[in-house]
Amino acid sequence: MRNRNSCVADALLEWAGAIGPEFVVSGSAELRAAETATFQTTQRIPVILRPGTPQEACEVVRIANHHGTAVYPVSSGKNWGYGSRVPVTTDCVLLDLSRLNRITDFNERLGYITVEPGVTQQDLFNFLRERNSKLWMDATGSSPDCSLIGNAMERGFGHTPYGDHFSNICGLEVILASGEVIRTGYAGLPAAKAGPVYRWGVGPSLDGLFSQSNLGIVIGMTIWLMPAPEYFQSFFFQCDREDGLAPIVDALRPLRMDGTLRSAVHIGNDYKVLAGICQFPWEEELPLSPERMKVQRAKAKFARWSGSGALYGTRNQVAEARKLLRRALAGKTDKLQFLDDRKLSLASRFKGVYKTLSGLDLTRTLQLLRPVYGLLKGIPTRATLGSTYWRKRMAVPADPDPDRDGCGLLWTAPVAPMEGHAARTLIGMAERTLLAHGFEPQISLTLLTERSLACVISITYDREVPGEDGKAMAAYIDLQTQLEREGYYSYRLGIAGMRTLNSNPAYGQLLRDLKRALDPGNVIAPGRYIPGENIGAARA
Repeated sequence: MRNRNSCVADALLEWAGAIGPEFVVSGSAELRAAETATFQTTQRIPVILRPGTPQEACEVVRIANHHGTAVYPVSSGKNWGYGSRVPVTTDCVLLDLSRLNRITDFNERLGYITVEPGVTQQDLFNFLRERNSKLWMDATGSSPDCSLIGNAMERGFGHTPYGDHFSNICGLEVILASGEVIRTGYAGLPAAKAGPVYRWGVGPSLDGLFSQSNLGIVIGMTIWLMPAPEYFQSFFFQCDREDGLAPIVDALRPLRMDGTLRSAVHIGNDYKVLAGICQFPWEEELPLSPERMKVQRAKAKFARWSGSGALYGTRNQVAEARKLLRRALAGKTDKLQFLDDRKLSLASRFKGVYKTLSGLDLTRTLQLLRPVYGLLKGIPTRATLGSTYWRKRMAVPADPDPDRDGCGLLWTAPVAPMEGHAARTLIGMAERTLLAHGFEPQISLTLLTERSLACVISITYDREVPGEDGKAMAAYIDLQTQLEREGYYSYRLGIAGMRTLNSNPAYGQLLRDLKRALDPGNVIAPGRYIPGENIGAARA
C-alpha cells in the first residue's frame, strides 16, 4: 500500500487532462496560503485543483477515488475562525470549487434560485439588484465573498426571517466518492415539478446527510428567497445593567414563539460592541478588564448589552409588533429605538444641523448602524470583518483578509434553550474563562429559532505575537470542554474541535457505517465531522 503522496503523483497527469494543467496548482506560495488559517495549523496540501464545471468536478473525484487520494472540498474558503481552507487531516488535495459559479435557475414568482458553490453572497445580491427583484436574500455577517452553499452546508445563519439557512434550501446536487451524482428530494425524480419548492420529496430525506459531513460534495442547491415586505423597521436597544441579559431574553422569547418577532434577534456584550467600533485601545493593559471596559463604555457611549432586530410585514403589522415589543422590553432596557429608511435618510441629510443644535456628531453612529441595518435587509457587508483585527497593530485594510494578515480568530458557538438563565450561564462561563486565559470575550447571542439561542464566542488575537497561537488554542479547548461538560454543544465545529461526536458512541458508529457505505476509500475530507479516520484502506 502506498502513501497518499505517491497516490497524488499517480493522479496528477489524469487531473491535468481532466481540468487543464493551468488549474492544477502546485506553486509553493499558493499552497502555503491555502495552508494558512486564523490559528496555528500543521496540515500540508500537496496540490490545489480548480475544476470549472460540474462534470470536471465529478471527474476529479472519480480519479481521486481510483487512486485512493483524499480530496478536501471548499467553496470560497472563507471559513474564517473555523479553519479557512485548511483540511482536517494532512496531505489532502484541496478541491477548490470557486470556479463553479453559475446561477442555473431563478424564479421571481415562486421566490427561489439555484446556485453552484462559487456563487457568493455578493453575487446573489448583485443578481437580484440588477433585475430589480422584489425578493430579498439573507446575508451573514461574514464576508460578501462567502459561498452561499458553503454557509448553508455548515448550517450558518443570518438576520432576516429566512436567517436559518439550512431550513430554506432544497434540491441538493451531490457528487459521491465514486464520482456519481445524485439529486435529493423531488429534484432527483424525472420531470418532477416540485423539485425547487418542496424539500422532502418522497421516502427518506437525504439532505441532512450532506450537511456538516464528508459523505458527499454539494455542487448545486436551490435557495428560497424572501418576498420584500411592504414595510421594514429595524430596532436597536441597550441595557447597562450587569444582570439585564436574562430578563431581556425571557421577555423576547414569547414574541419569537408567537411570531411577533419573525427574524433572529442579536445581542452583543460590551466586548463585542467595542471590537466593532475600534481596535484594542493600546493605552490599556492586556487583557482589557471588566473594570476598564466600563471606562471604554462610558467614553464611547454604549452599554453592557446591545441588541438589534427588525420587524417585517404590512405597516399595520409592524405597528402592532412595535407596540408589543415596547411593552415586553419596558423596564428591561435603557434605550429602545426604531429606524426605517426614511429616518435613516433624514439622519444622513441633516447630521450637520443635528450637530449644530445638539453638539453631537451622528457620523460615527451612522457608520456603525448602516452595516447592521443593511444585514437586517439581506445586504452583505465587509464592515464586520474589521473586528478580526482587534489586537493587530495595523489599520484595518480596505480589503480585509484575516488569513493573509495574521489575524488570530477561533470561534466556538454553543446552542442553548431560549431561556434567560441559560444565556446568563453561557456568557458568564465564556467571559470568566477567556479573561483568565488573557483574551477579551467578544460574544454575540442570537435568538435563532423560536425556542433556541446560539452564542458565538470569539477568541481574537494577533498571530504574529510569539506564543499567542498556543495560548489561544488552550483557551479554546478549555472553554469548549467546559461548555460540553455543562451540556452546551456547538452548532458547528472548526477543524480544531471535531471531536464532539466521539462523546456519543452509538451515533458515531452509525456515521462511520454510513461513511464506509458511501466512501469506503475515505476519499472525501477524511476526519471532517465523521469521528475516526480509519474508515477504509486507501487503494494504490
